[in-house]
Amino acid sequence: MSSAENTAGQDTTGRPPVLLMVLAWLWVLVPFTYGLWQLLLKIPALFGS
Repeated sequence: MSSAENTAGQDTTGRPPVLLMVLAWLWVLVPFTYGLWQLLLKIPALFGS
C-alpha cells in the first residue's frame, strides 16, 4: 500500500497511539516516584536517633 492509498490516516506501523503510551508511562512512573519519595523520607529515620 502506498502512502497515497493510505488517505484515512491509519497507522500502519502497528504502534499504539502516543496518548496511550503517555498514559501507560504515567501509570508506572507516578506510583514508582511516590514510593521512591516515601523511601527517601524514611531512610534518615533508619540511621538517626
